[in-house]
Amino acid sequence: MGVTLLQGRDINIHDYPYDTSSMLLNESAVKAMRLKNPIGTMVSDGGQTVWHVVGVVKDFIFESPFEKKISPTMIQGPREFFQVIHMRLNPANSITANVAKVEKVFKQYNPQYPFECIFTDEAYARKFKEEQRVGQLAALFAGLTIFISCLGLFGLASYMAENRMKEIGVRKVLGASVTGIVALLSKDFIRLVLVAILIASPIAWLAMNSWLENYAFRIPITIWIFVTAAVLAVIIALSTISYQAVKAAMANPVKSLRTD
Repeated sequence: MGVTLLQGRDINIHDYPYDTSSMLLNESAVKAMRLKNPIGTMVSDGGQTVWHVVGVVKDFIFESPFEKKISPTMIQGPREFFQVIHMRLNPANSITANVAKVEKVFKQYNPQYPFECIFTDEAYARKFKEEQRVGQLAALFAGLTIFISCLGLFGLASYMAENRMKEIGVRKVLGASVTGIVALLSKDFIRLVLVAILIASPIAWLAMNSWLENYAFRIPITIWIFVTAAVLAVIIALSTISYQAVKAAMANPVKSLRTD
């Protein structure tokens, strides 16, 4: 099932018949039971059954992914009865062929009971289905927001270039280069974008950190996330206003100055 074994070994009733009374503990269970050397520990269920610990596994999401702490978990060997069998299918065969073989064996030993199978990866993916939907919606609305912002920037750049045509013409007559004029027209917008980044970054950090606190397993929020976002924001802003800036810088100064 992809669970990481940290200490000891897995339950294996084929090589170790007495593993029907063996048990695996996760990290949280070891901490809750305050076991320094968990391997070999005997655990009673309060009755006549005594389980012996043969291994420790890394904490994994067993129930809801929204739990801030992983619950202590005990994985027991099949001592008396079990309701679920976990099987790893042979990757050399198709899923249909594997399921057919499993169902055939199941019907052979328990023909009266309906055969039901659930794929672990699908069950695990369902735990994060809502997060995937939220991520898709967030990406969609973020894209719309960026598009609308670019339209606004494009309009402001056009308005600014039109109002400063005579100034641009004078600067070109006095020897200003196209690059210098583009930089002159762009710096005001870039300054506003940088101010917006300084305001938005702390708010974004607080919002993301608050959201990630709902998960036992989470990624760290590093400064490179905000640096990357800032660079992308500047690139998008420059790409939006560069057309109008270059167009104004390359315009013939005679047309803008002939009325003066």
